Amino acid sequence: MMISAIILAAGDSRRMGQPKMLLPWGNVSILEKVISVFASAGIDDILVVTGAVREQIEEAVVKYAKHYPVRSVHNKNYSNGEMLSSLQCGLHALTLPTLSNAEQETAAALVGLGDQPQVQERNVRLVCEAFLQTESLLVVPSFQMRRGHPWLVARPLWEELLEMHPPQSARNFLNAHSGDIHYVNTDTPSIFADLDTPEDFQASHP
Repeated sequence: MMISAIILAAGDSRRMGQPKMLLPWGNVSILEKVISVFASAGIDDILVVTGAVREQIEEAVVKYAKHYPVRSVHNKNYSNGEMLSSLQCGLHALTLPTLSNAEQETAAALVGLGDQPQVQERNVRLVCEAFLQTESLLVVPSFQMRRGHPWLVARPLWEELLEMHPPQSARNFLNAHSGDIHYVNTDTPSIFADLDTPEDFQASHP
């Protein structure tokens, strides 16, 4: 079963004061770090959803595509219910045939954040392996009873997500399907360590 990844990278980085996805993280950018981890975990179809600073991020994705199985799609409604609309944009794109998924239909979408460079390959693998073994509709990583990213949603639930409207959110969706969630316990809080402010970046930058 094919698992595709949706990396949400549409935010305007207001609190950071500059496009945070393109800030350096070691020898690469924050966004490239996330992409590389997903690729290392065995994801062969990675979709980056852009919004604000579209041209810069899409230009970067073209460069990354020389090394990783990544492409981008633009969410023109990114300013309206940003996270939900970007997730919907990504899901819609995954339903369309492309060269990368022409041979088989994507069975599930792995939802990650473009500003989460501390994401760990082993946690990505744990979530994907749990889906492949259990075929659960939802697989969510958990640390000390808190949900994090990346989480996975199987194709049978995509239509429900696509029909949601602001102010509904992915959190509302997960809460409504609490009984369908297969939790994967992790040993690190990196599953909810994203970067929003210059202080976040300085405190965690390698």
